[in-house]
Amino acid sequence: MFATEAPDIPFMLPEDDVAPHEVRYLMTWEVPPDLQSRYPNLEVIFSAGAGTDQFTPELVPIHIPVVRMVEPGMTAGMTEYVSFAVLALHRDMLDYIANQSKAAWIPRLIIPASRRRVGIMGLGTLGLSVIEQLKKFGFQLSGWNRSTRSVEGVTSYTGRDELNAFLASCDILVCLLPLSNETRGILNSRLFAALPHGAGLINVGRGGHLVEEDLLAALDSGRIRNAILDVFASEPLPEDHPFWRHPQILVTPHIASMTQPESATKVVVANIRRHQAGEPLTDVVDRSGKS
Repeated sequence: MFATEAPDIPFMLPEDDVAPHEVRYLMTWEVPPDLQSRYPNLEVIFSAGAGTDQFTPELVPIHIPVVRMVEPGMTAGMTEYVSFAVLALHRDMLDYIANQSKAAWIPRLIIPASRRRVGIMGLGTLGLSVIEQLKKFGFQLSGWNRSTRSVEGVTSYTGRDELNAFLASCDILVCLLPLSNETRGILNSRLFAALPHGAGLINVGRGGHLVEEDLLAALDSGRIRNAILDVFASEPLPEDHPFWRHPQILVTPHIASMTQPESATKVVVANIRRHQAGEPLTDVVDRSGKS
C-alpha cells in the first residue's frame, strides 16, 4: 500500500537490510531502547496507534516530533464501539446477559434516550466523532476537556475546576482521554463518588486511567452499576483477574479501534509530503506539558 501511494520513498520492514543512517521516518508502536544510536538521522516518528504515552522524553528526544495516528478507519471503529457500549449500558444489556446465565426472565423499564445523560471525557478527534453519532439517539450529552472546547448541542466543561460539575451530569461516563501524568489514575474512588449513584462506566482510553481496585469497590457499593472495559493496566488481562468473572463488567481485548492500513497509509504519506515540502505536520503530539 505504501509503495502504491509513495513509490519514490523506500519502505523498509525490520527484517529488511536497512541502512540506519538513511532512515528519516519511523512508524512504530514500541520504541527501540537504542533509538538515537540506531537511527541517528531520524526526523519524525509516526505512532502506529492512537496512543502516544509510550514515546517519553527518555526514549524519544523532544526535538523529534511524534505524530499520533488519526485516520478515518480508526475513528470509525472507535465510534462504532462506543455507540455499542453506550447503548448496551443504556438498555441494561449486561443485566440481561447475567440473567440469561440464570434463566431469569426479568424485564426492565425502558428509559428514553432523551432522559439519559452521557458524558465524554476527551474532546479530541475520537470524542467529537462519538458525540456526533450519539446525538442521533437523542441522549443528553456533555463533554469534559483539559482545554476549552465548544461543541454544538453539548454542555462543555473544562479543567479540574469543572470536573465535578461534569461528573454530576453523567449517567454513563465514557473515558476517551489520552494517558498523561495528569490523567493517570483519574478513574478512581474520588471520581466515582462524584458520579450519580448507579452510573455506568466505559473505558476506551488506556488501562492506566483506571484504578482497578477502586472500580471493584464502586461496583460492590452500587456507586457504579456496570462497566464496559476495553483497555487494562496489564494486557493481555491475566486469566485470574477478577474482571473476567465479574457479572457487572464486560471485558473486550483492546479491540475498540484498530488502525486500518488502507486509510492510515494515505494519512501518513500525506504528512510525509508536508514535511518534505517544509510545511507543518498535522496531529503532532504536544510533549512540552504546557497545554
